[in-house]
Amino acid sequence: MKKNVNKILISLSLAYTVAACQQPSIPVDYLNADAPVEQRVESLMSQMTLEEKIGQMCQYVAPLHIEESKKRIKGEELIHNDQWGLYPGMSADSLRSLVKEGEIGSFLHVKDAKEANELQKLAQATRLKIPLLIGIDAIHGHAMIEGSTVFPTQLGLSSSWDNELLYEVAKATAKEVRATGMHWTFSPNVDVARDPRWGRCGETFGEDPFMVTQMGLAFTNGYQGDFGEDNVLACAKHFIAGSEPYNGTNASPMDASMRQLREIWLPPYKAQAEAEVFTFMAAHNELNGIPCHSNKMLLNDILREEWGYDGFVVSDWMDIERIEKLHHVAGSPKEAIQLSVDAGMDMHMHGPNFLKPLAELVRNGNIDENKINESCRKILTAKFMLGLFENPFVDEGSAAKELYSQQHQELGVEAARKSIILLKNDGLLPFSDQKKILITGPNANNHRLMGDWALPQPEDKITTIYEGFKQVFSDAQVDFVNSGESLRNPDAAALDAAIAQARGYDAIVVAVGSNSLRYEKYEKNCGENVGRSTINLMGNQLELIKRLYEINKNIVIVLVNGRPLSEPWIKENIPAIIEAWEPGSFGGLAIAEIVKGDVNPSGKLTMTFPQHVGQVPMVYNQKPSVFFHKYIDSPSKPLWHFGYGLSYTQFEFSDLQLSASEIAPEDQVSIAVTITNTGDQAGDEIAQLYIRDEVSSVTRPVKELKGYQRISLAPQESKQVVFELVADDLAFYDIDMNYVVEQGSFKIMVGASSADEDLLTTNLELTQSKSMNK
Repeated sequence: MKKNVNKILISLSLAYTVAACQQPSIPVDYLNADAPVEQRVESLMSQMTLEEKIGQMCQYVAPLHIEESKKRIKGEELIHNDQWGLYPGMSADSLRSLVKEGEIGSFLHVKDAKEANELQKLAQATRLKIPLLIGIDAIHGHAMIEGSTVFPTQLGLSSSWDNELLYEVAKATAKEVRATGMHWTFSPNVDVARDPRWGRCGETFGEDPFMVTQMGLAFTNGYQGDFGEDNVLACAKHFIAGSEPYNGTNASPMDASMRQLREIWLPPYKAQAEAEVFTFMAAHNELNGIPCHSNKMLLNDILREEWGYDGFVVSDWMDIERIEKLHHVAGSPKEAIQLSVDAGMDMHMHGPNFLKPLAELVRNGNIDENKINESCRKILTAKFMLGLFENPFVDEGSAAKELYSQQHQELGVEAARKSIILLKNDGLLPFSDQKKILITGPNANNHRLMGDWALPQPEDKITTIYEGFKQVFSDAQVDFVNSGESLRNPDAAALDAAIAQARGYDAIVVAVGSNSLRYEKYEKNCGENVGRSTINLMGNQLELIKRLYEINKNIVIVLVNGRPLSEPWIKENIPAIIEAWEPGSFGGLAIAEIVKGDVNPSGKLTMTFPQHVGQVPMVYNQKPSVFFHKYIDSPSKPLWHFGYGLSYTQFEFSDLQLSASEIAPEDQVSIAVTITNTGDQAGDEIAQLYIRDEVSSVTRPVKELKGYQRISLAPQESKQVVFELVADDLAFYDIDMNYVVEQGSFKIMVGASSADEDLLTTNLELTQSKSMNK
């Protein structure tokens, strides 16, 4: 973000303090677009009642969403449902009346530009004409809106190891969001995913704090830009530590030491605060016995006081209510509100029973009114910076031009191609003379390529795997047989019928994996709120693969999935395996292009694949003693390593050099390595830099990622890749939780994956210790 939001908000705070001691109020018309933002905010706030200020802190789901929700959920399910919302006893019309009364500042789940404009018209009819801030879960494209470009999910995008690509995806997403009258995306998710049982792995950038930090920044910078008409507010979520839950299920408890928080969970969020992401979202879970939504250490002490964050914090879906109903640390809804707002919560997602109780808490002296002023100030600042006071409306025809534009389609194809990983190839790929190809499997011819946080899209805007093969292999016979699509209630008869039709083909492509589509409620087995006790293929998918293998050994497995899935039998027996993740609108096309060889695969894993669920958590940056003793009934190594991925060409790393073998804490060192494409095809390689502190005062990981670069090489071409390493990259929290670098030797490792056999190594000496005061 180029504009210095922190300075604006500090100025606002000072201006408000001065204004409170002066009469009359600041003589500025807040509707004057030429006046400074801070003065406009103070002018407006000087005219607002307490209820109007709290109204800005109130977010609701949109009227049309409520009407749709009534068809889907009933009664108590509202408390447990994290997808649909309604307000018992409140009609859509009564909700519209609250807008007219100035009691709503924000909406989410608005259907389209038309509804957005209708709601803004209601807001313009209020006494102060304060526009609405409209948010949407645009997680990997604007996929909750019909007709949008659906990009690969975050886990797929991270597998590109291409920060610039992620920046462009976020930028394109922001443009589509604004074209539909919305201004705020609840993204990026900068949780560090360390448990594949957790259903939301696909919503993250993987298991490494450094990578999550870099890619989260790329997303936020792409979304927010300079706050022009094509930019949106970003939201760093979920604060914090919900991605290694107690039992793998979403919102279950998390206990973490301060060391774990500082080393793993906090770095991506600290970087977001420093990058001036405009909003944070608190996490569903409790942390060390305190719900994150009422955790003053997180929302105030660390976020506000330590990091100096001046954006606003929004609650997650109904989680203020859950302080009482789920966590039982409040005796009433009003007490839950008090705990959350006092801890640092600025906006309530979502619904009634917040404004009036909070106003009573203020008037009774239980909540300082300055907290309300600070929250209101931040929210109004966002609206001014987005230009909503000048024009809260959107051209309803702009969506047709911006959604799924040619430019965004091309970006979607590029993203899908770069996100797909070749895990195994015993010579079957790319296809050469296969003239008769069978496509089957439960994910072969449907929209599961979209992943979670997507609603139904037009058939002509999603290329399924079967459709992709028909398009790419136009000179071959490509057939599809339905083996049954249900993963939770497999169809044995459909499987038998598919096997009966599977003979006589040159090759069989089997698309298996998971289903994250939220609109397939009873079939969904991955995504938000879908934890698992196992991480194998559900249903009869493995049986399908084994029976097809008996018929034809030329099988390509394509995994379409939102979390690591582990089937050692497939790795041991099947000649070709592709990890596609959930590659979006053009996933079927990209997969077919890779199988044919029109595109050379280049993605690399950003989550470790365990052999089985008993190894969880299995991460590359484990502590040295993790496998001091091995399992007696299974390998202790992962199925697939972090950073791993194959190509149709071969790359060689050589000539690892340091610009200096010794450095002081004030110095930096250049690390150079030569990469040569020794094969006969052009391809992309991803150079990965890891470090290891050989001796330290507290235990440190066996490897830590500190850099990565994606390069393109022609056949027989060589390039030198250079990394810059500074003392901060070597720092850690010592035994007293001081952030330091310690004198001693560091192993420097560069290569094609985190596996030892893929890394060149050398040593770097740090000549003295130093406190880094972090």
